[in-house]
Amino acid sequence: MATETTYGARDHARAQEGTRAEAMPVVPSADWPDPPCEAGHLVWAETVAGGNYTHRVLARGTELRLTDLHGDACAHLLLYVADRPWERLNVADTVKVQWNAYLGEGQLLLSDQGRVLASVVTDTSGRHDALCGTSTLVRNTERYGDGTPQSDSPAGRELFKLAAAKNGLEPRDLPPSLSFFQGVEVREDGSLDFTGSSGPGGSVTLRAEQDLTVLIANVPHPADPRPDYVSTPLEVLAWRAAPTAPGDPLREATPEGRRAFLNTAEFIAARGLA
Repeated sequence: MATETTYGARDHARAQEGTRAEAMPVVPSADWPDPPCEAGHLVWAETVAGGNYTHRVLARGTELRLTDLHGDACAHLLLYVADRPWERLNVADTVKVQWNAYLGEGQLLLSDQGRVLASVVTDTSGRHDALCGTSTLVRNTERYGDGTPQSDSPAGRELFKLAAAKNGLEPRDLPPSLSFFQGVEVREDGSLDFTGSSGPGGSVTLRAEQDLTVLIANVPHPADPRPDYVSTPLEVLAWRAAPTAPGDPLREATPEGRRAFLNTAEFIAARGLA
């Protein structure tokens, strides 16, 4: 189809309606081929290509499932309270408060206000990282020759800048991130050992315990020793559910977790949201 004229370009663009690609969002989300919930409950359905990013505002109680489709995705994640972006994911507190540097089922993702942003409901991968953050422009330029967003090897921080801007945030609003599906372990001497992926199909499900702005960059882990830029598609699905209720084992697992949930409940009640 000729696109030399405005009419031709319009006709070509309109002809793409309904086309499905491997990596794309689906609107409405309920049209996803295999939704994990009842029809109409799915609020986000997208496959994020390697070297790309996505973002969404999710309501409290929404469950978010990330899936490493082919075994080489790495989902770098940032979370912000939706209408209060100065309250955001604090990786140091997430590790410190829970006495655990390794993410997994039952762990909580905390803000620096001592409140729960999200909880890890299920995890079939076990290969995650709360220590290294994401890749940078300088590092990717050194390793791959370029790290700009439009290149073949975009850095995670550069993609986060784009996602942040679309939510009224600036580069100074980008704290260290968590990453899922590419693991790191700490050796006895304090050095880090990159453990890589658990293979295709690993997934992790998070539950939003407050209204959240979610930023995701799917790029190689900065500790990945492979010389090539390897990043495969990431599936992102989210559906309406309910926040963790009092008495839930996840909420009652540790004294630190109980206090973080109490802090969250007090804040939400004071705002008339529960």
